Amino acid sequence: MLLYMSKIMLREVIVMQKKHFEKYKYLGLNIAYYRKAKNLSQLKLAELINISRTHMSRIETADCAVSLDVIFDICDVLEIPVEKLFSFRI
Repeated sequence: MLLYMSKIMLREVIVMQKKHFEKYKYLGLNIAYYRKAKNLSQLKLAELINISRTHMSRIETADCAVSLDVIFDICDVLEIPVEKLFSFRI
């Protein structure tokens, strides 16, 4: 029963991510923009917030969801308010 529930929850997470893919894409683009403005590589930013460079790349390319804790850490390092990352120019 627990395995069945986990599969259902996983499917819902995947669907939710697809539903919000455009938002994740713009979030990732904003992170990359502000990271480059600070002359930081993906590797350096990842090291500063204690995640892998691969995870950083996946966040910037909207290949995975990202926690608020990581968003807050990114903003702290980039010295920008959180709302800047969520200001999408569509």
